[in-house]
Amino acid sequence: MSHNRTNCPLIPAIGYSAVVEIGADLLATDEAGPERNGTERADAARNRAKILAAAASVFTTRDPRTVTMDHIATAAGVGRGTLYRRYPSTAAIALALLDEHERVLQQQLISGAPPLGPGAAPADRLAAFYAAMVTLLDTHADLALGAEAGGARYTTGAYGFWAAHVRALLTEADVAEPDSLVDVLLAPLAAENFAHQRARGLGVDQISGALSRLAHAMLAPSGPRRVRR
Repeated sequence: MSHNRTNCPLIPAIGYSAVVEIGADLLATDEAGPERNGTERADAARNRAKILAAAASVFTTRDPRTVTMDHIATAAGVGRGTLYRRYPSTAAIALALLDEHERVLQQQLISGAPPLGPGAAPADRLAAFYAAMVTLLDTHADLALGAEAGGARYTTGAYGFWAAHVRALLTEADVAEPDSLVDVLLAPLAAENFAHQRARGLGVDQISGALSRLAHAMLAPSGPRRVRR
């Protein structure tokens, strides 16, 4: 079977924070409102950079699931009110830090070279997606754990993008009941699951290899097909 670059619908790239407010720049939120002057914008930018730098440090030095807004405010040297006016939660801060990394990956899925991008068999594309996500998780596990705390994983713009991508691959592969399998195939990419596997001593290559076998078992031509009526 040939696979052209238009088999799956193109999905616009959206970051982790998109669900918080689609189209908004969470990194630029400022308590001064729309009537800010240039000095206020510069101050806001400095505060934003200070908050994000402090948050990145806090997420790497503590268990990300236990980080509080107080921890970040103290590390950044800003008041709680200033912090809350920019970000509603620690998860929102982690989302902001993760956004750029996620957008780069999404752009590769949309228009990059196969097998990650269009042009490869669905099973190969899913395996490549798994490998890319495992690399992202290994590099930014602390931020992913913070962003997904308390079930936030399922409400992020990134998860919606992943779900649409996986469903498109399942549909292209003619797999039966694709909607029921999307969350199942994304479950291994949960940050807590990845952290647990790494704590057990599994290497990145082992995790990626196992997920590649899963992708080919589910989406290869011999996998579960639709029942034709």
